[in-house]
Amino acid sequence: MPTDANTPALPAPEHGDGAESAMRTAITADVAALRASFDAGTTRDVSARLAQLEALRTGLRREHRRLTRALAQDLGKNGTEAAITEIGVVTQEIAHVRRHLRSWLHPSSLSLGPLLAPSSAHVRREPLGLALIIAPWNYPLNLTLAPLVAAIAGGNTVIVKPSEVAPATSAALTHLLRTWLDPGWVRVVEGAVEETTVLLQQRFDLIFYTGSAAVGRIVARAAAEHLTPTVLELGGKSPVFVDEGVDLAVAARRIVWGKFTNTGQTCVAPDYLMATPSTLEKLVPHLRRAAREMYGRDPRRSRDYGRMVDLKHFERVRGLIDDEKTVLGGTEEADREERYLPPTIMTGVRWEDPVMAEEIFGPVLPLLAVDGPDEAIARIREREKPLTAYVFTDRAAIEERFATETSSGSLAVGLTLAHVGTPTMPFGGVGGSGTGAYHGRVGVETFTHAKPIVRKALTPDTLRIIYPPYTRAKRALLTRLFR
Repeated sequence: MPTDANTPALPAPEHGDGAESAMRTAITADVAALRASFDAGTTRDVSARLAQLEALRTGLRREHRRLTRALAQDLGKNGTEAAITEIGVVTQEIAHVRRHLRSWLHPSSLSLGPLLAPSSAHVRREPLGLALIIAPWNYPLNLTLAPLVAAIAGGNTVIVKPSEVAPATSAALTHLLRTWLDPGWVRVVEGAVEETTVLLQQRFDLIFYTGSAAVGRIVARAAAEHLTPTVLELGGKSPVFVDEGVDLAVAARRIVWGKFTNTGQTCVAPDYLMATPSTLEKLVPHLRRAAREMYGRDPRRSRDYGRMVDLKHFERVRGLIDDEKTVLGGTEEADREERYLPPTIMTGVRWEDPVMAEEIFGPVLPLLAVDGPDEAIARIREREKPLTAYVFTDRAAIEERFATETSSGSLAVGLTLAHVGTPTMPFGGVGGSGTGAYHGRVGVETFTHAKPIVRKALTPDTLRIIYPPYTRAKRALLTRLFR
């Protein structure tokens, strides 16, 4: 993801006026109250966790209209798109987690080997404690609540920090969580850089951050002060390779949908597309046709096409467009007052062009010519590891090469974007695109600790074999045991 509008600083000494002091006091009080609630055992009972998840599901249904209005206000998001990519993803996540949570938490047995026999052992998943979720603005509902579902299911108390860059959704989320969830489980802190900085000065048992790599580094440094583990869901330039011989019409529709959904403001949106020159020449008309089919000849009038979140990001993305290379859209169609950037496709793009220097995070798709799979793989490998990579191929050998010779948070063959909303699929980055994962069972594992519990009777004391003095007989027996 691109740099957030407000970047938190590393923790600094306390100072400031009365308003800042009051804000700091309120945050520290929330932290203390939630830690006390956790220590009292409020969140340990699995039935209580399921009840909180059901309350959240009910709240999403009852607050549906308020939430969709807020998403439309912040991002120009169509109600159907909001239902699919925001509210629907979360309700599906809740249903999946509630259905399987008890079985996921069931202790699993371990064998301790002959040296400790007779003995028994099992692994039990225990809550971490108090978690902090710092959410982004691009999918401000989905990417706030999906990790919250995992945190609650894991038995934690949580402070949620929505993004101030999407203020209407931040307010709607705050209303949702304060109305429908128990304040002994979840509390919300709204605000910007000052509030985030104060939050990062507190001690948490896990910090879950979604956003830019630049701010991710700041979060990780602040967490290190308390040795707090972090989950960092970042981003990067997710590549697409279109192989020769595939159905270009279908591939174009899937690429266009994945790229221009949410106006391209998606951390796993196709960032750039590679293909051979002959494939690109045949693909361009299909891409243009797919964009017209989905958003019409004037996407500005389409109810299904959104807007840039604010003028800062509007100007940043507009500055990446080279009108001399556009075959669709371009800056001449842009409208600053409406924060409108059209679906834009650029051809003849070079690797050193500005649009290739950073994650685009907007409705601009650069097309780059490569010799074939060899060069495409090499180009991916020379960059930071992406959050996901996309391949359109009918050849199993090419699919396998991308799977084994490139590294990314996920690899999707024959589709874009849709896979990340599946609760059975772990979602997370690798290297520069992030650390840790969530969704479904993996999310519960992220917000819990796998604690081994070992049991051995005091009699008979079979461990005497490892006590000194080490006689010849003991040494011989131990040698055999440790082979």
